[in-house]
Amino acid sequence: MQMLLDSGADINVQGGQSGNALQAASWRGNVAVVQMLLDNGVDINAQGGEYGNALQAASTQDDVAVVQMLLDNGADINAQGGEYGNALLAASGKGHMAVVQMLLDNGADINTQGGYYGNALQAASEKGHVAVIQMLLDNGADINAPGEEYDNTLQAASVGGNVAVVQMLLDNGADINAQGGEYGNALQAASTQDNVAVVQMLLDNGADINAQGGFYGNALQAASHVGHMAVVQMLLDNGADINAQGGYYGNALQAASRAGHTAIVQMLLANRADINAQGGQYGYAGIIHDI
Repeated sequence: MQMLLDSGADINVQGGQSGNALQAASWRGNVAVVQMLLDNGVDINAQGGEYGNALQAASTQDDVAVVQMLLDNGADINAQGGEYGNALLAASGKGHMAVVQMLLDNGADINTQGGYYGNALQAASEKGHVAVIQMLLDNGADINAPGEEYDNTLQAASVGGNVAVVQMLLDNGADINAQGGEYGNALQAASTQDNVAVVQMLLDNGADINAQGGFYGNALQAASHVGHMAVVQMLLDNGADINAQGGYYGNALQAASRAGHTAIVQMLLANRADINAQGGQYGYAGIIHDI
């Protein structure tokens, strides 16, 4: 490193997976190299690479020493960019409690939006990091804040399938029927994952079994297309409208037929699914056989 610097290497040159030298050193947790780069005038907030900036890279690795060093030298704690959007999102998604606490103590915006998960609480919820979730809630995280991929925190937790996290969010006021995103609502999200315990928990807590929205239109269509028989049966037993229209496939029978789930098709027909119902991408279930 010293030889390269003495030979005139551009300390802030951009390129590669890590974007720049400081982000690479921060991700590796090499304190000596990070300090050398800082001493030689590296741009601490330079953007680029997989993690967007050095602080976000260090935050993914649970490296308290490097995170503190970067903060002490003026790293922008709320800088946006990279895979996670910002440092707090990165640390929360990885479940690094000490780094999360350090970032909060230094003024990280707990509800800032960005990255794949949208916000820190949603990232921790999808990954099932109970302790981090509690820390974020205790520090004022908005439990119903909209996000990106999952639109809301409960939807993210339902995809993750962690029963304890789902219960924690419900106990703290998560809107069980909040609408939005690819999955439409938490029940539809859980129904795509074959997580019977989460589906039952949501139903027991008042989830609207026939709520419309999302790619699949409703929970029954989602479970039917993915092929989760136990979830399909549970939804039917709890009053799901077997012929409800909506979503990409139009109805549950058409969704199951398109995916080739014979047993679910038989189950739906036995429960009086309308074989000639119109709607969706393919028009009606019978045409799928010809396709």
